[in-house]
Amino acid sequence: MPFRVSARTFLVFLFDLLAVVIAWVGGMLIRFNFVWPSDSGSSTFLILAALLPVHALACYWAGLYRGIWQFASIPDLKRVLGAIAVSATGLLIIKALFNVPGSALPRSMLVLYPLLLVTIMCGDRLAWRMWKEHWMYRGLSASGKPVIVVGAGNSGKMLVRALEHRADWRVVALLDDDKSKWGRELYGIPVEGGSDALPRSLKKYHAAHVILAMTSAPPTAIQRVANIAVNANAKVFIVPGIEELMCGRVEIDAMRPVEIEDLLGREPVHIDAAHVHQIFAHRTILVTGAGGSIGSELCRQLANFEPKRLILLEISEFALYSITEWFASHRPEVEIVPLIGDIRDEARIEEVFSIWQPQDVFHAAAYKHVPLMEIGNAWQAVSNNVFGTLRLACRAHRHNVERFVLISTDKAVNPTNMMGATKRLAEMACQAFAALSNTRFGIVRFGNVLGSSGSVVPKFQAQIARGGPVTVTHPEVIRYFMSIPEAAQLVLQAAAQEEKGEIFVLDMGQPVKIVDLARNMIRLSGYTEAQIGIEFTGLRPGEKLYEELLADTEQTLPTPHPKLRIARSRQVDEGFLGSLQNWLECSAPLDDETVRCDIRQWVVEYTPSLHQTDELLPGDVA
Repeated sequence: MPFRVSARTFLVFLFDLLAVVIAWVGGMLIRFNFVWPSDSGSSTFLILAALLPVHALACYWAGLYRGIWQFASIPDLKRVLGAIAVSATGLLIIKALFNVPGSALPRSMLVLYPLLLVTIMCGDRLAWRMWKEHWMYRGLSASGKPVIVVGAGNSGKMLVRALEHRADWRVVALLDDDKSKWGRELYGIPVEGGSDALPRSLKKYHAAHVILAMTSAPPTAIQRVANIAVNANAKVFIVPGIEELMCGRVEIDAMRPVEIEDLLGREPVHIDAAHVHQIFAHRTILVTGAGGSIGSELCRQLANFEPKRLILLEISEFALYSITEWFASHRPEVEIVPLIGDIRDEARIEEVFSIWQPQDVFHAAAYKHVPLMEIGNAWQAVSNNVFGTLRLACRAHRHNVERFVLISTDKAVNPTNMMGATKRLAEMACQAFAALSNTRFGIVRFGNVLGSSGSVVPKFQAQIARGGPVTVTHPEVIRYFMSIPEAAQLVLQAAAQEEKGEIFVLDMGQPVKIVDLARNMIRLSGYTEAQIGIEFTGLRPGEKLYEELLADTEQTLPTPHPKLRIARSRQVDEGFLGSLQNWLECSAPLDDETVRCDIRQWVVEYTPSLHQTDELLPGDVA
């Protein structure tokens, strides 16, 4: 493509021609010990005169004047070498055509000329870049916050180069677990040792910031190093993943703070995308609770598999508006049908199924807040979580829906609270329908998801922002965690299985102590426990120290996906649906104790918590 020939470009062109003259004359002088040969005659200058236009054409052919000297790099040097190679070849041809005697043009000039030309043309470009960078960035090397980079591989190299031109950071040391790099330097920055040397290096260089340049490292390695940095009270950042860098979506210096998800060390989820696409492509799919944390992420994930239409059913107007706006901005090509509706409203549910005829249903709508459902709202938990599920399942059965997926919870295992007990009843209703319906009913059970509206993470973040204290119910309470996208992807993978009436259990990894989660979040926010304290408030109504993913009487079977297993739970009695339906439809709103007593006739493993109290304790579930 044509480019503008500026005065600066013309001067560079003249300098390259001058380089030919200097290389030519310099070569002759070197050959004859800096004494110009008296017998050279005019032929030497005639060859030089013929060489100049050849060199000019070679430089143009090589594209020498398209590069910017300030950013001269290996590709630019390759162009220079190409032009010099053409120029040297031209010298051979000119020598042959002029038939110059050996005394006039020594054979050594065929070597001296290109060598000197390489030195001059490459050297001046590198010298210009060095001077320009020194002039532009000479004040940056001594400014900025001292930072230690963990990772001296390709990502670390790219990061160090990028940070050289930024005034806010000053790389003082590198760390890498590859012992062959210890004691060496990268762009003048010493590699101090392995990641275990991080606390010592932070103290040595008076640094308070760490950047993890470990794009190809497994999550467990990143978790280990991040924990070391957090425990050393450093502010930790991480560079983008290798996929994002290779795709060009972000730059190497587009760092983000290390988040609590990075400290969990969970391996990324890989689902059988081709199979999931085959199942859900070009289909009409209904998602209840579509504006909630899990429901909205399910909608986003489903959009990747080319559904014909997504029906978003949500009782909250603002939540429905938010997910609708997201689709308008990010996935406008996906047809969505935003519908306000209550899953307990029989007429509305019948209208949705009759008009839109969904082929698949993902039921994520539920009351999930354990303490709120425990006192004063037990019957509402039954009405929404059980009765609503029953109405949806009945309509799915009558309208020949092909697939119905209930989103359940680990709190349904040996439940001690109303939320868990009602979700277990909902599971049993789906199991009962699976035995009599052509619809493929399935249940997916998992624990807490980070960042959801019911997660402790937003609560802890708000408490830290207010200056503390961070409230934890009990020093020994533990929970399973996974990210929202991870949970949604595994739900889709489970939904693509062929089994009917099965309870799929997601691999939640290792349980996490909530107090450790709180400590890590405090440190990630740049505080110490002396600045932001932790206060233990005691277990709240319906809570227990730990959650289970499987009941004691259950066994699991493997599936083709390593993070999915099938729980074999007890069979549902034949008359279960009838008795449950009569209880739900014939009973007026019941008080909490009556609800607890009645539920135990079906959920025999339900043991109400000993922490019942008449005082309602608000707050998110720990």
